[in-house]
Amino acid sequence: MCGIVGYTGRQAAAPLLLQGLQQLEYRGYDSAGLAVQQPGGLAVAKTSGRIASLAEQTDGGAALPGVCGIGHTRWATHGAPTRQNAHPQLSGDGRFAVVHNGIIENYLALRQELEGEGVRFRSQTDTEVIAHLIQKYHRGDLLAAVRQAVDRLQGSYALGVLWADAPGVVVAARRASPLILGLGQGENFFASDVTALVAHTRQVLPLEDGELALLTSDQVRVFGPSGEPVCREPQRVDWSLEQAEKGGFAHFMLKETMEQPAALRAALAPRLDRGRLQPDAGFSLPELRQLRRICITACGSSYYAGCAGRYSLEALCRLPVEVELASELRYDLPRLGPDTLVILLSQSGETADTLAALREVRRQGARTLAIVNVVGSSLAVQADHTLYTWAGPEIAVATTKGYTTQLGVLYWFALYAAQALGRIGPEEAARLAGELEALPRKLEQTLALAPRMEQLAPLYSARPSVFYIGRSADYAAALEGALKMKEVAYLHAEAYPAGELKHGTIALVEPGQPVVALCCGRRIAEKTLNNLLELKARGARVLALTLEDLRGLLAPAEDLVCLPETDPLFQPLLEVPPLQLLAYYAARARGCDIDKPRNLAKSVTVE
Repeated sequence: MCGIVGYTGRQAAAPLLLQGLQQLEYRGYDSAGLAVQQPGGLAVAKTSGRIASLAEQTDGGAALPGVCGIGHTRWATHGAPTRQNAHPQLSGDGRFAVVHNGIIENYLALRQELEGEGVRFRSQTDTEVIAHLIQKYHRGDLLAAVRQAVDRLQGSYALGVLWADAPGVVVAARRASPLILGLGQGENFFASDVTALVAHTRQVLPLEDGELALLTSDQVRVFGPSGEPVCREPQRVDWSLEQAEKGGFAHFMLKETMEQPAALRAALAPRLDRGRLQPDAGFSLPELRQLRRICITACGSSYYAGCAGRYSLEALCRLPVEVELASELRYDLPRLGPDTLVILLSQSGETADTLAALREVRRQGARTLAIVNVVGSSLAVQADHTLYTWAGPEIAVATTKGYTTQLGVLYWFALYAAQALGRIGPEEAARLAGELEALPRKLEQTLALAPRMEQLAPLYSARPSVFYIGRSADYAAALEGALKMKEVAYLHAEAYPAGELKHGTIALVEPGQPVVALCCGRRIAEKTLNNLLELKARGARVLALTLEDLRGLLAPAEDLVCLPETDPLFQPLLEVPPLQLLAYYAARARGCDIDKPRNLAKSVTVE
């Protein structure tokens, strides 16, 4: 969960590397460093803390002249976030420098081996073993030495390597961690994320697992795991750097929350046309007819998107649907086969636990469908079928539009599969497709509630904890609302099925306890009201999110927010954005670091 960047060309490298690291700071912010080739060797600058400290230390990069270099922003895993543990890590002779994103699982055995050969280590990182291995295997060919070194590694890595005696040459390598090459004119780049590249080039080439690349100012050569040359067409990035900037908003999280209608429209527009479903999933009808079961797996907010999407999939496709945490799925030893479709959700497409789950379910013969945002990501490449969410760049660590677009695409797929299987008739399919097409407009209406949520946020974040309750799909939406409050406002927040409160949790309710109650399902509204009254009898303060015609029923709540209405199958999508706003304004009131919450990183590429 770190960010790496590299450059070789004709411009001063260090200022460009700093600029790239600033775009990657959401991936890591404990420490940062640069290494730049100079005539006498490698010039290295490192610091604990944020990129701004590194920029100040290097005079914006001017203190490190040179036209070829690598940089790193760290989220600590092995060793404290100190200058000593910051990357780049150097070989014993100081001639090789390495930046690394990922985790080397066998680093301790490698370290002991190298120490037995007389190597002295300067850090507690797993990365340092890589630099020493490269020096050990080097016989004049940098690419060969890197290949020998990575062959010894177990775990995940995206690497950038400099050698002091190869001017203008950078080597990059990846396994199970994202790494993207940027192709320019007289200059070339690599980075963990395309956001670090788009200011300089729109032509990108994602590296695939096991591949290595050798970059010079005029050429990029890619090689497969066995050293064979790889020829692959680059991809064009269609969004600009300005789209990744704040655009006048105080925080990326608020900007991305407000971008959700446009993002959802972009996700659905290619798949819907005036109430008609457009094919995009790539499934043949025999494949769909073979399915007897669907399993959704993901982590974090993507998992909660799966929980919310499960209801529409089950109702429309009339197949059993289960939702499993990816970090647990491969240890649960589920029995899967070709009659099971496993849907894997990930914003980045590089989530380590989700990739591990993918490998396990494929080993068992299940069919796989990835729903991801990042084109060319590991999950997108390795799954049998892929649906992109087209959400655009998401910089804030706490996802907003990533969640919404995943849920929207899940809804579309449920409708697409149900129609193909004949589980719903053409009239019903057209009606639901129309409801789906209207969701972006209704989402705009939902986000117009921002001033109201700003007003309520201090009232529901004044205590050390807040409870979220709901039933059925409302409960699924409550799960994501609670996670947002935990992530950005640092409040203990828990979501419960409303009917379970009396089975233990209500013991924690005392006068003044904040509770957010979701009640948008008419079929179960009275049941949820009963639970709300149980809380009120014990002094809780309740905020109810509901529909206009249920306003009277939920009048006992101190605070009421009415949402736009859509078909009950799709209603959870409109319930979550107000909860995102509630968490955002609570975090702002509490003075939290909203875009970069403590201890979190955007793309969780370690298990």
